[in-house]
Amino acid sequence: MAFELPPLPYSRDALAPHISEETLNYHYGKHHQAYVNNLNKLIEGTDHENAPLEQIIKDAAKDSSKAGLFNNSAQVWNHTFYWHSMKPGGGGKPTGAIADKIDADFGSYDEFAKQFKAAGGGQFGSGWAWLVLKGGKLEIRKTPNAETPVTEDGATPLLTMDVWEHAYYLDYQNSRPGYMDAFIDNLINWDFVNQNLADAS
Repeated sequence: MAFELPPLPYSRDALAPHISEETLNYHYGKHHQAYVNNLNKLIEGTDHENAPLEQIIKDAAKDSSKAGLFNNSAQVWNHTFYWHSMKPGGGGKPTGAIADKIDADFGSYDEFAKQFKAAGGGQFGSGWAWLVLKGGKLEIRKTPNAETPVTEDGATPLLTMDVWEHAYYLDYQNSRPGYMDAFIDNLINWDFVNQNLADAS
């Protein structure tokens, strides 16, 4: 059963001016689509042809000879999760359970935002910044390339920010900090984060 490009949870112009329709046309319409196409080619006729996406990621992560399978399957998952991590009119201080959890584990929302931005800015080259729940506590991670917390037992991803250049270059050129400020202040979908936290509890 072939994978398909999952629909965006909003229109391609809905995140403007923070992320433009042009960026989503390339990032979602070209990059994400290419990962889906490549994944389907790699699993065709193999034991993974009918496997769930997360199982493919975990299996491929254990085998260095399957780097291509890992990179494409993980990027399909990471990007789908990223689109849902944003919404029009999002960002800023959260409400609900995640707000209390952030205060408890980071001391304040401002400290969370500082550490999350530091993770994204400190990821050399391409990669991701993550908010995960592990052992009942929130942790901030950064991963290179296609690496993902999905492969880590006991770690539940709650939020991610893509810091590959194609996520922001058309809108912010080489200013990753400008993109990250816009993501944190105007785009984070805290409803999605709260749902992930509830599902993990």
